[in-house]
Amino acid sequence: MQASDASEPRRGPGPRVRAAILSLVVALVLLGGKYVAYLVTGSAAVLSDALESIINVVAAVFVLASIVSAVKPADREHPYGHGKIEYFSAAFEGGLIAFAALVIAWYAVVDLVRGPEVRAAELGMLITFVCGLGNAALGWHLLTVGRRERSLSLVADGRHVLADFWTSAGVIVGLLLVRVTGLAWFDPITALLVAVNLAVAGGRLVRQAAGGLLDEEDAPLLGELVQAFELARDPGLIRVHSLRAIRAGRFTHVDAHLIVPEYWTVEHSHRVVDAFEERVLDSCSVEGEIAFHTDPCGRALCGLCEVLDCPVRQAPFTDRPPLTVEEARLSDAKFWKRYGVTAPPDRSFAAS
Repeated sequence: MQASDASEPRRGPGPRVRAAILSLVVALVLLGGKYVAYLVTGSAAVLSDALESIINVVAAVFVLASIVSAVKPADREHPYGHGKIEYFSAAFEGGLIAFAALVIAWYAVVDLVRGPEVRAAELGMLITFVCGLGNAALGWHLLTVGRRERSLSLVADGRHVLADFWTSAGVIVGLLLVRVTGLAWFDPITALLVAVNLAVAGGRLVRQAAGGLLDEEDAPLLGELVQAFELARDPGLIRVHSLRAIRAGRFTHVDAHLIVPEYWTVEHSHRVVDAFEERVLDSCSVEGEIAFHTDPCGRALCGLCEVLDCPVRQAPFTDRPPLTVEEARLSDAKFWKRYGVTAPPDRSFAAS
């Protein structure tokens, strides 16, 4: 069953597209401001901030393009939709940040070797401060929208912009030190520290994007699903295992094995499981589809089964402990071994 199709998301792309356009516009404005600050001061630290803003503009363009592409409906070549392009966007942005760190470090070293010179530090600090506040507000907005809309591109862009805010804060500290001490070498040293901070931020973004591209397990997502399984469960839905989930942007594909009484017909099982899947999706934040593979109990889990009028019961019901993520993740063989069954029971259903 598919309760929420990849081509029909519950919310439209409007909030994400608007946030991406806002990011691009603000990035262009702040780039102009920071470039003016560099022309006024000649500061290597301010130049590093301006270079980072160039990366912001390029990244914002790429984020906008990826969000527009991600909402395209699933097709023959992309049965799970186009959402994973957002992971490419985040990896690209992380790479840009790391590249900017290298360029900033190069300029800082050159400035140290030739002898730094800083002019009009006060005006430079004022312009940088105003631009930094703009980045802080934009970064917070992008993170908020990105998390609400499950857009990794916007989350990555928000973190990038917030990293730029801390870059601006570092620049202000460097200019302040130059102004107070009269030692111009504080300026390129600050630029080097900014480069290190950006390299770390870029590396984290690339690492997160790689996890999404490689379908790394999302423990919080599995925990949310297991909780939803327990809330939406009927007595005949005995146990869940072999749980897996793949995210593709906002669309999530979930599959698992669901154990049901062996005397249920295929028709009855299908009807009950369809309703269960719908309740699970309605009770959690997952937007996508759940595919359950139904397994008969094989009379091996009578102690866990709450269907008291079962006609093939071999032992009385004793207790049913709540499902845990650890159990839900177990493979087929490991699950049955956990309950003392050496091999999975016969998978055929009895007719009735």
